[in-house]
Amino acid sequence: MLVLEYKVKPKPQQVAAIEEAIRTSQFVRNKVLRFWMDNRGVGKAELFRYNTALRNEFEFVKDLNSHACQTAVERTLRAITRFYENCKQQKPGKKGYPKFKKHSRSVEYKVSGWKLDESTKKHITFTDKKGIGKLKLIGSRDIQYFQPEQIKRVRIVRRADGYYVQFSIKLDPRDTVKPLTPTQKAVGIDVGLKFFIADSQGNTEVVPQYYRKAEKHLNRLNRRKSNKYRKGKKPQSNNYHKARQRSAKKHLKVSRQREEFVKKVALRLIQSNDLVAYENLNVKGMVKNRRLAKSITDAGWTTFRQWLEYFADKYGKLAIAVPPHNTSQNCSNCGEKVEKSLSTRTHVCHHCRFVCDRDWNAAINILQKALYIVGRTKIYASGETSSWLVGEILLANEDSLNEESTSL
Repeated sequence: MLVLEYKVKPKPQQVAAIEEAIRTSQFVRNKVLRFWMDNRGVGKAELFRYNTALRNEFEFVKDLNSHACQTAVERTLRAITRFYENCKQQKPGKKGYPKFKKHSRSVEYKVSGWKLDESTKKHITFTDKKGIGKLKLIGSRDIQYFQPEQIKRVRIVRRADGYYVQFSIKLDPRDTVKPLTPTQKAVGIDVGLKFFIADSQGNTEVVPQYYRKAEKHLNRLNRRKSNKYRKGKKPQSNNYHKARQRSAKKHLKVSRQREEFVKKVALRLIQSNDLVAYENLNVKGMVKNRRLAKSITDAGWTTFRQWLEYFADKYGKLAIAVPPHNTSQNCSNCGEKVEKSLSTRTHVCHHCRFVCDRDWNAAINILQKALYIVGRTKIYASGETSSWLVGEILLANEDSLNEESTSL
């Protein structure tokens, strides 16, 4: 799926209509979740029938497009399914029991309830009874290159700096780019807090620390917001909401800066290498360390991995996650284990006298692990088998010959 996002600037009455649609979608989701809690064992069909009953019972639910109500039910189903899967897999810790939504920020339509302007496709009109009406799409991406039947979902999202309309288009991202020329290069990368990444070729990328740099300003905005908050007062004053909006916009800017940085680094790595190896880190467990949690979150390792895997799939490259065990301790030259603390930044091997930067040594080990994994992989689909044992060479050749003979 390809997602196109456009900024919209609704009028005050349209803002009220959008907020009403978001609250209605949240209401349907929470009511369906309560129905599931009170009637354990009900399935998908019963939940959708209950959604129909809600539309007949409440007029404001009926005003929302029926497909938008169905997507609210689907969100509940995804949360329930994820909870059951975590229980079956015996996931350690909390299993993710579904929770009620208090502050939803989006409403999602399917193939009805909206209509694009046929001439320019720069305007969208929402046709349900909530009264959102016509909105102008502001953005550089042109949606007129896609057929209307390719648009499977339309979502209105509220953020700190305004409202956005997203289009989910049924399209393989690999069809939107030209195949890259193979670079015949492979690289291993080690993420860290001193350097954002250090690769096996000796290159490093400094951590930008966007949150650390903006922390002083963020704390000031948060104090101003707290000073205007009056406990027990409902609703809060306009000055409080203005301060809250300023703080939220600053947080949004920091998160966007971080995501654009990791996206740029991930794209550069994929375009310049055919194979990229990285550590399969348990970031969720690492942030439990209160001394390093802020720095790890500010680095954006999880977001970086997501974009790395996305670009690898888009451009037809290999992105391989390897176990992180002893990548910093083992010597990349001789393989011996050299114990070192986190503060020791230089790798000095007492067995082979190899000396290099700690992160560079780890990146080489990561690349070696990835190549080992690739070397042991057997590929049967093409009719060939990778033989990594001497005794399997004849068997592999025999399998290949047999497959070729049967296909002729």
